[in-house]
Amino acid sequence: MLLGLSRIIDCPGGVVPFELELDLSGLVFGACRPVTEPVAAKGEVRNEAGVLELSGTVSTTLHAVCDRCAVPFIRAVRYPLRAILTADSDGGDPEDPWVFPLTDDSADLDEIVTTCFVLNMDSKFLCSESCKGLCYRCGANLNEGPCACKPEPDPRFAALGKLLEKS
Repeated sequence: MLLGLSRIIDCPGGVVPFELELDLSGLVFGACRPVTEPVAAKGEVRNEAGVLELSGTVSTTLHAVCDRCAVPFIRAVRYPLRAILTADSDGGDPEDPWVFPLTDDSADLDEIVTTCFVLNMDSKFLCSESCKGLCYRCGANLNEGPCACKPEPDPRFAALGKLLEKS
């Protein structure tokens, strides 16, 4: 979706609101596609002393599998949306992912929202911050309680264990 900004480009203090829903179900994160519902974006573009600042929020519901315990979970997420829009023909600083060029006095909201969403996503999906994961020996989900595995002795005390076995 292109957002026309010609009426505020030369008007400091001018504001253009926006609201859109974007289908990002094709995005792959790791081995899954966690975005099955539309991504909603809402905000405004404001001319602050000749600089076009886009601000707002991006939100959706993730349907993912925990990277620690392999249990599916659903979580609502909300990310801040901030970007600088530039009318420069060179497209601004290519090293800054938060600067976007205008095309014919319009901002490409699809590109901006997609970039914001991807850059704010966690690198790992966790069902909770306190997820204990799986036992590395038997595969039991440690969030449901301790497993039946016998703890391995500390190898630094192996010589003491041999002495106890002899007596």
